[in-house]
Amino acid sequence: MKKLALHWQVIIGLILGAFYAYASIIFGWNQFTLYYIKPWGDIFINILKLIAVPMVLFSIIVGVASLKDIKKLGRMGLKTLLLYVSTTMLAVTVGLFLVNVIKPGTMQDDEVRKRNRISYELWRDANDIQKLDELCLTCDPENAALVAEVKAAQGGEETSAWVKDKLNKAKTENKKKVDKGPLAPLVDIVPTNIFKALADMSMLQIIFFAIFFGVVMVSIPEEKSKPVFRLVDGLNEIFVQMIWTVMKAMPVFVFALMAGQIVKAAGTDPQKFFELLDFLWRYSLVVVLGLVFMIFIFYPALVAILVKKIKYKFFMKGMRTAQVTAFSTSSSVATLPVTMDCVNNKIGVSERTSSFVLPIGATVNMDGTSLYQAVAVIAMAQFHMVELSISQQLVIIITATLASIGAAAVPSAGLVLMIIVLESVGLNPAWIALIFPVDRILDMARTVVNVTGDGAVSTIIAASEGEIEDLTLREEG
Repeated sequence: MKKLALHWQVIIGLILGAFYAYASIIFGWNQFTLYYIKPWGDIFINILKLIAVPMVLFSIIVGVASLKDIKKLGRMGLKTLLLYVSTTMLAVTVGLFLVNVIKPGTMQDDEVRKRNRISYELWRDANDIQKLDELCLTCDPENAALVAEVKAAQGGEETSAWVKDKLNKAKTENKKKVDKGPLAPLVDIVPTNIFKALADMSMLQIIFFAIFFGVVMVSIPEEKSKPVFRLVDGLNEIFVQMIWTVMKAMPVFVFALMAGQIVKAAGTDPQKFFELLDFLWRYSLVVVLGLVFMIFIFYPALVAILVKKIKYKFFMKGMRTAQVTAFSTSSSVATLPVTMDCVNNKIGVSERTSSFVLPIGATVNMDGTSLYQAVAVIAMAQFHMVELSISQQLVIIITATLASIGAAAVPSAGLVLMIIVLESVGLNPAWIALIFPVDRILDMARTVVNVTGDGAVSTIIAASEGEIEDLTLREEG
C-alpha cells in the first residue's frame, strides 16, 4: 500500500487538531489541552527555530563560497533584493485596491461608526495629532450626549496587557531609530557579537556575517579555505538531516499546535468579539482574497512567465509541503528548512542558489504581512469614518514595504509593524486590539504567502543564473 504523502498527513493533522479543539471547548477539556497538548506544538516550533537559525548561517556561507565568483554574488544579491522589494510593493498595492473597492469598514451600523469616529477625534485632539480630514462630530452640539457617553466609556476602559506590550515594542523600535539617526537600520545590520545575534535570532545580522564570512573564504587560497568549507558544508548537511528527522513526526506536532492555538484563542472575551464580528469577517474576507490572489495567481503566473520550463501546476505541487508547514507554524524562519527541501528537490533549484536566496527571503520578504497591514489600516480607518487620501495611502505603501524588511519572521510580528504603519498616517496604534481575535488565523495564511514568494523568487533567480534542473522531465518520465 502506497504511503500517504507528508503534506496530506499534515493536513489531516490540522483538521483533527481543529476538531479536537472544538471538542475540548464543548466538553471542558481546555486545561488538559493547554497543559498537555499545546506544549508539544510549542516544542515543534522551538525545534524548527533551533535548526533554522544555524542552518541560515551555514547554508549562506556554503552558498556564497560555492559561487566562487564575487561578481556573480553581487549580481544575484541585487536581483534578489529588487525582486523581493518589487513583490512586496505589489502585494501592498493589491491590498489597497481590494480594501478601497470592497470597503469592509463602511458596512457596519452608522451608530457604531459614529461612536468610533468620536473616539478617534477625542484621541487625536488629546495627543495633538494632525487632522486628516474636515469631519468633526465632536464639534456638533447634537452629538454632545454621545460624546459624553464615549468619554465616560473611555475613562473606565483600561488598555489590555497585550496591547500595551505591542505598543511598548513599537515605541522601543521608534526610539532606537530617533536616537541613532536615519542610518540606524544600516548600523543594526552589523553585529558586535555573532553569538548574541544567533541567540537573539537577529536574522539580518546573521545574514551579514554569513555573506562576509563566505566572501572572505572565497578570497583566500583554496588549500586554506577547503577544510573550513568542508566543515561548514558537513554541519549544513547535519542540520538538513535533523529536519528530515523532525518531519517524520510533523503530523503529530501539527495536531498539537492547531489544537493548542484554537483553545488558547477561545479564551478571549466573547462579548467584545461579537460586537466586532461584522467588521472582522468582512475585513478578514478582504485579506484572504488578497492572499489567495498572491498564492494561486500572482506567484505561479510570475514563475510561469519568467521560467518557461516550469508550469503553474508543477510549481504549486512543489511548494505544497512548505505551504502547509507555513500555515501550521506561522513562521517563515521555522518553515525555512522545509522550503529549502521543496525548492531543491521538487522544483529543481540548485542548493547554491537556494542557500543564498531563501534565508534572505525569510527575513526580507514579508509580502503577506505587508498586504495584511495595508488592508487592516484602511479598513480600521473606514470603521472609524476616517478618509485617507491617495498621498496618505502612498505613505502606507512605502512604510509597509520598508517596515517589512528585516521584520522578525516569527508569529504576530506583523502587529508590531502595523503600529508603525498606523502612526505613519496619524491613526491610533491601539486599534490593533480590534483585529486581534482573527489575527492568528490570518497570520497563518499570510505566512503561506511569504513562503510561496520565497519559492517563486528563488526559482526565478536560479533560472536567470542557469542554476535550475529540469525536474519536469523526470516527473513526466
